[in-house]
Amino acid sequence: MAKAKVVVTGGTGYIGSHTLVELIEKGYEVVVIDNLNNSYANTLQQVKEITGKLPQFYCFDLCDKNALSQFFEQEKNIDAIIHFAALKAVGESVDNPLLYYHNNIVSLIYLLEAMKVNQINHLVFSSSCTVYGQPDKLPVSENAPLKLPESPYGKTKQIAEQIIADVCFTSPLQVISLRYFNPIGAHESALIGEFPIGAPNNLVPMITQTAVGIREKLLVFGSDYDTKDGSCVRDYIHVVDIAQAHVIAIERLIQQKNKKNYEVFNLGTGHGYTVLETIQTFENVTGVKLNYEITGRRSGDVEKVYADTQWANKELGWKAQRNLDNMLQTAWNWQLKLNELNMKQDD
Repeated sequence: MAKAKVVVTGGTGYIGSHTLVELIEKGYEVVVIDNLNNSYANTLQQVKEITGKLPQFYCFDLCDKNALSQFFEQEKNIDAIIHFAALKAVGESVDNPLLYYHNNIVSLIYLLEAMKVNQINHLVFSSSCTVYGQPDKLPVSENAPLKLPESPYGKTKQIAEQIIADVCFTSPLQVISLRYFNPIGAHESALIGEFPIGAPNNLVPMITQTAVGIREKLLVFGSDYDTKDGSCVRDYIHVVDIAQAHVIAIERLIQQKNKKNYEVFNLGTGHGYTVLETIQTFENVTGVKLNYEITGRRSGDVEKVYADTQWANKELGWKAQRNLDNMLQTAWNWQLKLNELNMKQDD
């Protein structure tokens, strides 16, 4: 029996590309939609190098309703959709909230409308631990009250979840929302990884770019948080562990093993590390000393958050396999590969 056909929106992005690899290696037929706003089309060639298969690719913006309709006229027999496509920089969302509300919410609404018209009833949604805001209790479980997120980005994820839950209540739609904590690392092949266009917004690309000499120094935002060393605490999780969770979620929906029309799972390791601990771990793993400077707090940042993963471990049958050393080593290997390629292009 042939494996299912899965559409991956935002499939050339960081988590999307790693999920393509896992889906293809499990035998799924994969179709990618991406507007290349913060990614590169040649990522798909790297996916092919890893898997031996080049996914079908459509380049358009999900906020373009006509382009989305044309896509579904061309692509039939779709079994499920994984929806990654969204803007995701916390700081940028604080500076430009309208951009985030328009892009992240309108694209979701148009996608859900198109799924209804085309009778596609399985969706895995890329959510975020930002929906919890600053939790009262740690580790934070899926049953924790959703507080007001610190950033417009987090608010778009919270609003999106509410929209999806409402649609599930009134239609045959079956959805699993995966609330990621902090994805880092890269594929062990060093052929795909996190590749931000412009200045990175996330800690680990800032670490690796500083270590390789692209950036003069790394800024650590905040030294007066209520944590062991004053810097923020995050639950870092390997991107491949996250990608594998998406495959498990797709299988759960297609095989009708979900218990409710709308399910939510945390994706994390259950362990929180401070920013300074993460820097020290990187230095220990790679032997590279980082030039960093502690500066003031950054707007939109939560003080500390890490996951209670018991529900995902038990019900979804998924557990993070890779530790922080591995996450940082694979991120460094990826950065070194990028640097090598750039040097070749300069010759």
